[in-house]
Amino acid sequence: MTGPVPPPSGVPAPGTPLVLRGREVGRGPDGVLRPVVMAIVNRTTDSFYAPARRPDDGAALDAAHQAWADGAQILDVGGVRAGVGPEVDEAEEIGRVAPFVARVREALPDLLVSVDTWRSGVAREVVAAGADLVNDTWAGHDPALVEVAGAAGVGVVCSHTGGAVPRTDPYRVEYPPTTGGPGADPRDGVLDDVVATLRAAAARAVACGVPPRSVLVDPTHDFGKNTWQSLHLLRRTEVLAGLGFPLLMALSRKDFVGETLDLPADERLEGTLAATALAAWQGATVFRAHDVAATRRVLDLVAAVRDEAPPRAVLRGLA
Repeated sequence: MTGPVPPPSGVPAPGTPLVLRGREVGRGPDGVLRPVVMAIVNRTTDSFYAPARRPDDGAALDAAHQAWADGAQILDVGGVRAGVGPEVDEAEEIGRVAPFVARVREALPDLLVSVDTWRSGVAREVVAAGADLVNDTWAGHDPALVEVAGAAGVGVVCSHTGGAVPRTDPYRVEYPPTTGGPGADPRDGVLDDVVATLRAAAARAVACGVPPRSVLVDPTHDFGKNTWQSLHLLRRTEVLAGLGFPLLMALSRKDFVGETLDLPADERLEGTLAATALAAWQGATVFRAHDVAATRRVLDLVAAVRDEAPPRAVLRGLA
């Protein structure tokens, strides 16, 4: 019996594939497993990137159809701005997202649905409405959320915020230098903290009943981190991919991209795609993205260079 084919020389090891509700996400009709795009629809009026704001039901559903057509396999629905903003209570958040999840489930049955929330009460309602994944971007602030996911057998995202609480911005965040020994990069202190946090959170998710390959780990760039720290985590993606769980990268138009290039959110596409290519090369498997079609193309090119997927139309030098 033959085992998995090792990657070509010089290519980092592949990441762990994602499975939701028994379905291996990203496996195409050609049998090739490609990285996964998670599109974004925010049911808010104040998200940091204006084109992602879809408070109107019709416009939000149109965006879901477009995301599917552009190559997204997962739709991530948010009801509350991640950063500082007006208070949104649990009942209002449920009203923004749960009925929409049901509409997407009916209109696009093959599109997997994720909901970005830190509240277990919201998680319970959206899972009942048909959500396949709960994206907890606030690192288990509500410890009952992962129990909801485990009881329902849906996926969960385990994140890292360095102890920050929901809807706060980082301020003078510091991580101790690494204790990795002689020759270690002292900047790996943030990596050590992320690895320890994600490993513990993933273990708890599995203990609560979430299937291991339905547990995504997310270093959560910008959350509880400054730009230097987020950049370091990007260059160390291979370590995070080696945790043994599907690795989610939420890089799209984030502040660390903007600060690196000194650009506002609406001019961060190229920087986002560069970061996406770097993370995909190192084994990340799921990418949360505002720009689905562009992200899909970048991931397909990286998959071909990694020798994981063939080029789609080869004529040069042959015809």
